[in-house]
Amino acid sequence: MLIDDGPRSDDLVLTVRPGLTDAELNELFAASWPDHRTVLFAPVLDRSLVWIAAHRGSRPVGFVNVVGDGGVHAFILDTTVHPDERRKGLGVRLVRAAAEEARARGADWLHVDHEPHLKSFYEQCGFRPTTAGLMRL
Repeated sequence: MLIDDGPRSDDLVLTVRPGLTDAELNELFAASWPDHRTVLFAPVLDRSLVWIAAHRGSRPVGFVNVVGDGGVHAFILDTTVHPDERRKGLGVRLVRAAAEEARARGADWLHVDHEPHLKSFYEQCGFRPTTAGLMRL
Protein backbone atom coordinates (compact mmCIF):
# COMPACT_ATOMS: atom_id res chain seq x y z
CA MET A 1 0.00 0.00 0.00
CA LEU A 2 1.37 3.40 -0.98
CA ILE A 3 1.33 6.19 1.58
CA ASP A 4 0.14 9.66 0.66
CA ASP A 5 1.67 11.85 3.36
CA GLY A 6 1.07 15.17 1.68
CA PRO A 7 2.18 17.00 -1.45
CA ARG A 8 5.75 16.38 -2.53
CA SER A 9 7.81 17.65 -5.41
CA ASP A 10 10.16 14.67 -5.40
CA ASP A 11 9.78 11.15 -6.77
CA LEU A 12 10.10 9.52 -3.36
CA VAL A 13 7.45 6.88 -2.62
CA LEU A 14 6.65 5.44 0.81
CA THR A 15 5.07 1.99 0.87
CA VAL A 16 3.60 -0.13 3.66
CA ARG A 17 4.92 -3.70 3.86
CA PRO A 18 6.51 -3.76 0.41
CA GLY A 19 8.25 -6.84 -0.83
CA LEU A 20 11.93 -6.29 -0.13
CA THR A 21 14.73 -8.73 -0.80
CA ASP A 22 17.57 -9.46 1.58
CA ALA A 23 19.92 -8.08 -1.08
CA GLU A 24 18.05 -4.75 -1.27
CA LEU A 25 17.95 -4.30 2.50
CA ASN A 26 21.56 -5.39 2.99
CA GLU A 27 22.66 -2.89 0.34
CA LEU A 28 20.74 -0.07 2.06
CA PHE A 29 22.01 -1.03 5.52
CA ALA A 30 25.62 -1.41 4.29
CA ALA A 31 25.51 2.10 2.82
CA SER A 32 23.92 3.49 5.99
CA TRP A 33 25.73 1.63 8.78
CA PRO A 34 29.52 1.15 8.46
CA ASP A 35 29.57 -1.95 10.69
CA HIS A 36 26.63 -3.69 8.98
CA ARG A 37 27.05 -7.40 8.34
CA THR A 38 24.92 -9.22 5.79
CA VAL A 39 21.85 -10.74 7.45
CA LEU A 40 18.67 -12.52 6.46
CA PHE A 41 15.82 -10.03 6.78
CA ALA A 42 12.97 -12.37 5.81
CA PRO A 43 12.75 -13.99 9.29
CA VAL A 44 12.69 -10.53 10.88
CA LEU A 45 9.95 -9.22 8.59
CA ASP A 46 7.93 -12.41 9.14
CA ARG A 47 7.62 -11.38 12.79
CA SER A 48 7.03 -7.68 12.22
CA LEU A 49 3.82 -5.81 12.80
CA VAL A 50 4.55 -3.48 9.89
CA TRP A 51 7.43 -1.93 8.01
CA ILE A 52 7.66 1.11 5.78
CA ALA A 53 10.10 1.54 2.93
CA ALA A 54 10.97 4.61 0.90
CA HIS A 55 11.95 4.15 -2.72
CA ARG A 56 13.37 6.57 -5.22
CA GLY A 57 12.59 4.80 -8.46
CA SER A 58 13.22 1.12 -7.84
CA ARG A 59 15.97 1.81 -5.27
CA PRO A 60 15.16 1.51 -1.54
CA VAL A 61 16.49 4.62 0.22
CA GLY A 62 14.75 4.37 3.59
CA PHE A 63 13.31 1.77 5.93
CA VAL A 64 11.76 1.45 9.36
CA ASN A 65 10.44 -1.66 11.08
CA VAL A 66 7.81 -1.97 13.81
CA VAL A 67 7.43 -5.03 16.00
CA GLY A 68 4.59 -5.57 18.43
CA ASP A 69 3.92 -7.46 21.61
CA GLY A 70 0.61 -8.82 20.36
CA GLY A 71 -1.19 -6.23 22.47
CA VAL A 72 -1.02 -2.46 22.72
CA HIS A 73 2.76 -1.95 22.63
CA ALA A 74 4.84 -1.58 19.48
CA PHE A 75 8.52 -0.85 19.03
CA ILE A 76 10.42 1.07 16.34
CA LEU A 77 13.50 -0.74 15.04
CA ASP A 78 16.04 -0.22 12.30
CA THR A 79 15.22 3.33 11.23
CA THR A 80 17.56 3.65 8.25
CA VAL A 81 18.02 6.36 5.63
CA HIS A 82 20.57 6.17 2.85
CA PRO A 83 23.33 8.77 3.38
CA ASP A 84 22.40 10.51 0.09
CA GLU A 85 18.87 11.09 1.44
CA ARG A 86 19.63 12.30 4.98
CA ARG A 87 18.72 15.70 6.43
CA LYS A 88 15.72 16.07 4.11
CA GLY A 89 12.97 14.88 6.47
CA LEU A 90 12.73 11.33 5.16
CA GLY A 91 13.48 9.68 8.51
CA VAL A 92 10.73 11.67 10.21
CA ARG A 93 8.29 10.79 7.40
CA LEU A 94 9.14 7.09 7.78
CA VAL A 95 8.72 7.05 11.56
CA ARG A 96 5.47 9.03 11.48
CA ALA A 97 4.06 6.72 8.79
CA ALA A 98 5.11 3.71 10.88
CA ALA A 99 3.35 5.20 13.91
CA GLU A 100 0.12 5.66 11.96
CA GLU A 101 0.27 2.11 10.63
CA ALA A 102 0.99 0.70 14.10
CA ARG A 103 -2.00 2.60 15.46
CA ALA A 104 -4.18 1.22 12.66
CA ARG A 105 -3.07 -2.29 13.68
CA GLY A 106 -4.12 -1.83 17.33
CA ALA A 107 -1.07 -0.38 19.06
CA ASP A 108 -1.68 2.31 21.66
CA TRP A 109 1.96 2.89 22.60
CA LEU A 110 5.00 3.19 20.38
CA HIS A 111 8.42 2.77 22.00
CA VAL A 112 11.88 3.53 20.68
CA ASP A 113 15.32 3.08 22.15
CA HIS A 114 18.03 5.27 20.70
CA GLU A 115 21.47 6.65 21.30
CA PRO A 116 21.75 10.13 22.86
CA HIS A 117 22.73 11.86 19.60
CA LEU A 118 19.35 10.82 18.10
CA LYS A 119 17.27 12.48 20.84
CA SER A 120 16.27 15.52 18.78
CA PHE A 121 15.43 13.36 15.74
CA TYR A 122 13.01 11.20 17.70
CA GLU A 123 11.54 14.29 19.39
CA GLN A 124 10.80 15.64 15.88
CA CYS A 125 9.02 12.35 15.20
CA GLY A 126 6.77 12.94 18.23
CA PHE A 127 8.45 10.88 20.96
CA ARG A 128 8.93 12.19 24.46
CA PRO A 129 11.76 11.08 26.76
CA THR A 130 11.08 8.34 29.31
CA THR A 131 13.18 6.31 31.68
CA ALA A 132 13.91 2.86 30.33
CA GLY A 133 16.23 -0.01 31.02
CA LEU A 134 18.49 -2.00 28.72
CA MET A 135 20.33 -5.26 29.20
CA ARG A 136 22.85 -6.64 26.71
CA LEU A 137 22.33 -10.38 26.24
